[in-house]
This record gives sequence, structure tokens and C-alpha cells, in this order.
Amino acid sequence: MISEKLNKGSLLIAEPSIINDLSFNRSVILLADHNVEGSVGFIMNKPLDYSIQDLLPEVNANFTVYNGGPVEQDNLYFIHNIPDLIPNSIEISNGIFWGGDFETTKNLINNNAIKKDNIRFFLGYSGWESNQLENEMLANSWIAIKNDYGNEILKKSVNEFWKEKIIELGGDYLIWSNAPENPILN
Repeated sequence: MISEKLNKGSLLIAEPSIINDLSFNRSVILLADHNVEGSVGFIMNKPLDYSIQDLLPEVNANFTVYNGGPVEQDNLYFIHNIPDLIPNSIEISNGIFWGGDFETTKNLINNNAIKKDNIRFFLGYSGWESNQLENEMLANSWIAIKNDYGNEILKKSVNEFWKEKIIELGGDYLIWSNAPENPILN
């Protein structure tokens, strides 16, 4: 089995077989929490056509907002690599943190103390109930891999992220790296 053990901070790579799932097709998800109660993650490679300023006009920045997943898409979430600046952050792993004091965050952005490579915003999140993610992995929907990027993942270009990970997996996955997103269009 290719997959690593599920842990906070792991990356979930959508199996190529997830074709008709609009939320997860070709997704790379950072697993922000994983325990006996369930799992939470954020899709790292699905930018939306919004900036943070489009959603919060009082924030003077054009940081891209990403589709974090299909759950609670009317809520804004963020991960970052600057816990010394944002109080009440929760460490995911490897210097990546989730949330924190939002008023402080807005002020820091407006004062140019936070750059786009320090933070990523999401509408919604990806969530699984107890054992749901494990069952999806047994059904070959996901591959769990170690996040070798650490907190540098926030700098990672999203355009070819899924394809790069599929190529790294090698073997039978290589054929999928150049397949069209929708095989019907082939």
C-alpha cells in the first residue's frame, strides 16, 4: 500500500478515480486535524475567483481565497506559518498553524506585516466523521503522503500540484498525470 498513516499535517491526494466529484477531483488536501472523532482538512489547490478583499472590504490585500472543501462554505478559515504574530493559533504540524485571532490577523495584513506566502484563506473545509476517511482510503479514494514541504507549502504553486504528486507516486499513476480532467473530453 502506498499510503502513509493518517496524521495531522499529512497530505491527501485524490485518487484519479475520483472523477465525478466536483469538490475533490484532482485535490491535494492538507489534513489539519485527525483523531477518533473525525478529520478536517483544506484543499490546497483549488483557488476561487475571490480575493480576501472581495469578501472582507476592510482588508487591504488581494490574497487569493481557496475552496477549502464542501463543508461550511459560508465560513472563512485560514492557515499560516507565523504563530508568533497571530495569537491563539493551533499547530497542525511542521510550522503550519490553523486560525488564531482574526482581528489581529486583519490588522497585520493591513499593516503589511503578513505577506501572501505566510497565509492562505479558505471558504469551507473538508470534513469526515469518525472512520469515514479511513473507509474512503480503503475504497481507494485517497492516498495519504507525508507533507515534505513543511510550512513552505503556503508558497507552493497550485497549478500543477496534483499532477506533480501523481507523477511522484509513479507506477500506474503516471498514465493519469497527462489525462484530461474529464476523460470524456479525451
